[in-house]
Amino acid sequence: MSILVTGGAGFIGSHAIVELLNEGYSVVALDNLSNSKPLVIKRIQEITGKSFEFVEGDIRDSQLLKGLFLKHSIDSVMHFAGLKAVGESVSNPLAYYENNISGSVNLYRAMEEAEVHNLVFSSSATVYGDPQKIPIDETHPTGAVTNPYGQTKFMNELICADLVRSKPKWNIGILRYFNPIGAHASGLIGEDPNDIPNNLMPYILQVASGRLKELSVFGKDWPTHDGTGVRDYIHVVDLAKAHLSCLEKLKSEFTGYKTWNVGTGKGYSVLEIVQAFESITGVKIPYKISSRRDGDIAESWADTSKALRDLGWESEFGLNQMIQDAWNWQKKSKGL
Repeated sequence: MSILVTGGAGFIGSHAIVELLNEGYSVVALDNLSNSKPLVIKRIQEITGKSFEFVEGDIRDSQLLKGLFLKHSIDSVMHFAGLKAVGESVSNPLAYYENNISGSVNLYRAMEEAEVHNLVFSSSATVYGDPQKIPIDETHPTGAVTNPYGQTKFMNELICADLVRSKPKWNIGILRYFNPIGAHASGLIGEDPNDIPNNLMPYILQVASGRLKELSVFGKDWPTHDGTGVRDYIHVVDLAKAHLSCLEKLKSEFTGYKTWNVGTGKGYSVLEIVQAFESITGVKIPYKISSRRDGDIAESWADTSKALRDLGWESEFGLNQMIQDAWNWQKKSKGL
C-alpha cells in the first residue's frame, strides 16, 4: 500500500516524503509545480536512495484524482497542496478559496469513492486568529480568523469534522503548524519560493544571498517586547516527523477526528530572528520597517504538550540549527 502526498514537491511535502521513504513507505506524490520545481523530486531520490511515483497535476482535477486512486493501491493521504501566503490571500481571496477549498473537496470526494479514509491534513495556527491566550493549546477557540488563507484552513477543518460525523470510518489527524523553517541537513532541499517570499526565513535567505536588496519588516508597533511580530518557529524536519507520528497513530490506534499543535513552544520576534541569523552566519541583513500587513497578528506560539502525550512527538531542533540548515541549503542550492 502507498501514501499519497499532495503538494509533494513543496517545502513541507518534500521533507515528509524523505521521512516516509526512510521509514520504508511507498509514496505517490502529486504536485502542480506552481510554487515548486521538478528537480526537488530527483533530490529526494538522491537523499534517500529510493524511488517513488511522481505525478504532475492539480487537486482541482477530479478525473486525475480518480485515476490516481484507481491506478495505485493507496491507503492514506498526507494533504499539503494549497496556496499559503497570508498577504496574497487578502489581495486575491478567490484563488485561495478555489484552490484550498474546492481542490480539497475534490480530493476528499476521490478518497471517499476509493474507500480511502486515513487523512493527515496540513492545517495552521492561523485558525486560532488573534490569540486570546499564550501559549496556544488545542482548546483555544478557532474560527476568528484574520485572513482568507486562515479561513481556508479553518473551513477544511470543519469539512473534515463533518466527514467524520457523516461516516465514522474516516480517520483524520489535523496538524496545526506554527512557522516551519530550516532545511534538510544535506542542503539538497529547502524552501525556495518562485516569487518574492511571503515568509520570513526565505526572505532573509534571499537578502543574504544578494537576490533581494533588503528585508521588509512588517510593523514595528506591535504590542511585543521589540515591536515586531513574535512567532513559534519549527524545523521542517521536526514537522515532517510529526506527520509520520500522526500517520502511524491513525493506522494503529486513533480513530475519528483529532487536532494537534506542531511547534516548539517558544516565540521569537522578527528582529530576534534577524539578529540570530547575523550572529550564526556572519552575514548582515539590511532591513526596512514597513507598514503592518493586513491579516497579521502580534504574537503566536504553541503549547505542544498534547502532541507529546498523544503522538509521542516533540521538536528536537533549536533555533540555531534551523538557521544553520536553512543557510546551508541556500549556499548549496543558490536556489533550485
